[in-house]
Order: sequence, then structure tokens, then C-alpha cells
Amino acid sequence: MATQEAHKPSSPTHSCPPRSREAHTVSSTDRNDLPKESSSTSLPPSDMEASTSSSSTEWKPQRQEYLIMLTIAFISLVVALDATILVSVLPTLAVDLHGYAEEAFWAGTSYLLTSAVFQPFIADLSDVFGRRQLLQASLVFFTAGSIICARAGSFPVLLAGRCLQGIGGGGIITTGQVVFADIVPLRQRAKWFALVLVAWALGSVFGPLVGGLFVQHSTWRWCFYINLPFCGIGLILVHFFVRFQTDRSSLREKLVRVDWIGGFLFISSLTSFLMGISWAGIQFPWSSFRTITPIVVGTVGILLSLLWERYGARQPFLRRCLFYSSSAVAAYVCAFCQGLVLFLALYYVPFYFMAVHFATATKAGINIFPVTCFLLPSSAIVSVLITHLGRFRWALYLGWTITTLGSGLPILMAVRGENIKTAEWVGIFVVFGLGNGIVLTSVNFAIQSIARGEDCARAASMYAFFRTLGMTIGVAVGGTVFQNMMSYKLEQLSQPTSIAQQAQSFITRLKTYSRDDPTRHDILEAYGYGFQGVFMVMTVISAVGLLSSLVVRRHSMDKILESKHRIQR
Repeated sequence: MATQEAHKPSSPTHSCPPRSREAHTVSSTDRNDLPKESSSTSLPPSDMEASTSSSSTEWKPQRQEYLIMLTIAFISLVVALDATILVSVLPTLAVDLHGYAEEAFWAGTSYLLTSAVFQPFIADLSDVFGRRQLLQASLVFFTAGSIICARAGSFPVLLAGRCLQGIGGGGIITTGQVVFADIVPLRQRAKWFALVLVAWALGSVFGPLVGGLFVQHSTWRWCFYINLPFCGIGLILVHFFVRFQTDRSSLREKLVRVDWIGGFLFISSLTSFLMGISWAGIQFPWSSFRTITPIVVGTVGILLSLLWERYGARQPFLRRCLFYSSSAVAAYVCAFCQGLVLFLALYYVPFYFMAVHFATATKAGINIFPVTCFLLPSSAIVSVLITHLGRFRWALYLGWTITTLGSGLPILMAVRGENIKTAEWVGIFVVFGLGNGIVLTSVNFAIQSIARGEDCARAASMYAFFRTLGMTIGVAVGGTVFQNMMSYKLEQLSQPTSIAQQAQSFITRLKTYSRDDPTRHDILEAYGYGFQGVFMVMTVISAVGLLSSLVVRRHSMDKILESKHRIQR
């Protein structure tokens, strides 16, 4: 297929096109009321046919679309696996690299932080330079970070590698989202995006198990070496299958179109803010200038970046129109809450089993399987139902109700400690996995349904950003709450509060205490109290997600597929 003419830059005076009627609340039967300009969009006949879906005509992917979707699912699996593979490895990692609890904590947080802050800007770069090019660059960053981590001999080197991995992983996440928005009509997108959701769920939940197996039978370094062959395969798949028509603009024209100032302000400011939030109460007290300074500087910088996007940028990379209504804002809050709640569970449930039940790293990873067994089917089934019904609010309400219940039940685990029965904690995780699977799908497509057709790709990338931001803050908040609650209980029980600062590595020493030792009982009680705090936070955040979902109004999923990025056949 011949390449398209160079894309013309959007008007420098607007961050978004004028609001169309498609942005208003409409039912799926109100298709005749959609704006005329949407129905007359200049698309090739094949694209126009593929972009409209109804009960009588359903979009079906051709070979090229299948290959692109499977490629995105494959590389998403690797990124998701890496995001959680260290969960059950952290105690061993802390001992091997002679680190404290806060350094082990940063091994996970640094990845999520860089992944979150770069996502919106990478989505903008993919608009300018192309989807395939940004996917390839992201895979290169991810591969380089994996090599550095695998060879690391100290925590600073490990953290540098994790930051590079985060940039690459964030690029893969957000670019994968926008590619789906480019090629699949919204009404059918939920069903086909289930491929990526399944890959993400598998990677997220199997990560702790794989990490545990490496720790017990080899070395933690294989948690990073394992990425290399998959990254190589991913680069080959992206090169051959993710092919879009080329923008024939010159490199200079493309560089001019990028909002470099806005990107720098946003990334640096959000990084400063998140670092302050992350180490508050763990490395430094909340009242410390080392905590207050980055938070204040980051907040001021974020405000400046928003002002620049509004008044200074010729082509802003942050689209104000994505937040035009209360429904849109509420949906993004739901995405943030879902990322926070799920990652709190994925990080702290295996830690709970290793600390309270003295489970091996492998056993701790296996114990979270009930989440997977119900998260995957519920997500896939809801994807199909949303596609069939053309409605998503019922899934939002149902998912958040079950998730809130499933987030509160683990408090019983922390209270009962070693005395809880297997059937009880399995049932708790079944409820949690079921709710999160429903929320995972419904929030994503609520956000894309609320956005206008031409903004769907950006809305999808913004969903990925808020969800990853929730993961980042979730792990940070969890670390703060756990350490402070555990320290408080240790002080009450006249035990050294320094144990809370080495909570990961202290597990090995705790195993040497006899079962009748009162010190062992006190320390286990302190661990349990710390986990109670984490699970209470999960419950509160889930309740916020439930309340936010009630604000989301009904929007049509029958939209014209509008994207300047067309597949090269």
C-alpha cells in the first residue's frame, strides 16, 4: 500500500478539536444523532466498514490485525511479569546486596515510578514518530535495563537498571494501548483487548511464582536474564508485524512538533513529587525537609507544566479535552484506584505469607493463584459481554462492589495470622480476583467510551498512565503504612522498632526463633498489625473507586474509528 502524505500538525491554538456531540451522553441506539462530520470522515471503504459495528455487522480482524494484537499481547506479558517478579525475591535480594527494607522497596517502586511519568509523553512521541518506532525504542530501553539489573552488584546499580526498565515498560504499555485504539473499533475493542488483559493478568500473578522458583533453585539474577530472549523475539515481531503507513514529514518537522518543554516539565516535576511521596515515612519523616522539598517542588512544577500546556505549547502533549466532564474525571479516578489496589495486593500478599506463615518464595507465589484463576475468566467474560451489550456501567458497579468486599476481607487474614485456614484465604482471594477482573475491563472501556472518537487513542494511553500511577503510589503508600504500623506495634510490645526497617530481610532471622518464644509471638503480631494497615488502605481506596463509578454516566460505544495511523498492508 502506498504511503500517506505527511500528516499536518494540528492547530497550535487549540489543545483539542472543538467538542462534538459524540462527547455527550448518548445511548447505543442514538446513532442517528451522532454528528454529521463523524459519519463523513474520509476513510477508505475498507476502514469505514470496519469502523462501524452493530448487532448485524461485526468487525472482524484480518491477518495483519491478528498479528499486531498477538505481538502486543506477547510483549505485554513480559512487561507484566517483570513488574511483579521481584515481589517474592525482595528478602533474598536485600540480604544478597546488603540492603535495608527501604532499598528493597525502591527496587519495585523505581520501576513503577519511571514507567508512570514517561507514559503520556511517549504516547505523544508515538503520534509524531510512529507506533512501531516507539515500541522498538521502548523494547531497547527495557532490554538494556534488564542487562544492567542482571549484572548489578549493588543497589544503586540495580535501581538504575530498574529505572531504564520502567521507561521501556511504560512505553510498551501506553503504545500498546494506542495501537489497539488505532486498529479496532470501540464496540469490538473490549473483546479483542482481552488478549492483552489476559497476558497482563498472567504476567502479574505468575511473576511472584517465577521469582520464587529462581530464588530457590538458582539465583535472583535470572529474574532479569529471563527477559532477554523474550525481548529479542519481541523486537523481531514488532519489526515485521507492527507496520503502519509512514508519515513522510522530515525529521526536523517531526522534532519541531514535539512539546519538549512540556514533556520535560511534566516528567521532572512528577518524578520529584512521587519520590517525595514514596520515601515519606520510610526513609525520612513526613516533617523532614528531604520529604517536603521534593513534594513542594514537584507540585509547583506540575502546575507550571499545566500552565505551559494551556498557554505556551503550540501542540500540547497533555489533552485537556480528555477531562471535559465529571464522567471522564471519575473514570480516571477509577483507573488510579484499580492500579493502586491490585498492586498493593500483588506486593503485600506474598510478603504476608512469607512473614506470617514462613512460606517459601515459591509457595508465596502459588498462594496468590486464586486471584489469577478468577481474574482472568471474569475479565474475559466481561469483555465479551460489554461488546455484546454495548454498555459498560453495569460492569463498573458490579466490579467495584465485589472488589471493595474482596479488599476488606484480607484484614481477617492479618488479624488471625497463623490460625487462618487455607479454605478461608482461598475464598478471600477468589472474591478479590473476581472483582478486579471485572474492574480491569470495564474501567478501560468506560474511559474510551466517554472520549470522542478522535481522542480514543489518547484516552487509552491516559488510562494506562493513571493505572500505573496508582500502582506506583500504591506500593509507596503500602510501604509507609506497613512500616509505621509495624513500628508502632513493636514499640507497644517493647521490641526494637528497627525490625520494621528491615522487615524483608528479618524474615530469615525470625525463622530461627522457637515456636514458644514470646519474642517470636510479639514480632509476628507486629507483622500482622502492619499488614492490617495495608489491607485497610486497600479497602478505603476500593470504596473511593466504587463511589467514583457512580458518577460515570452512560455513553455510546458505537463510534467511528478515527485514526491517522493506518495499517500498511
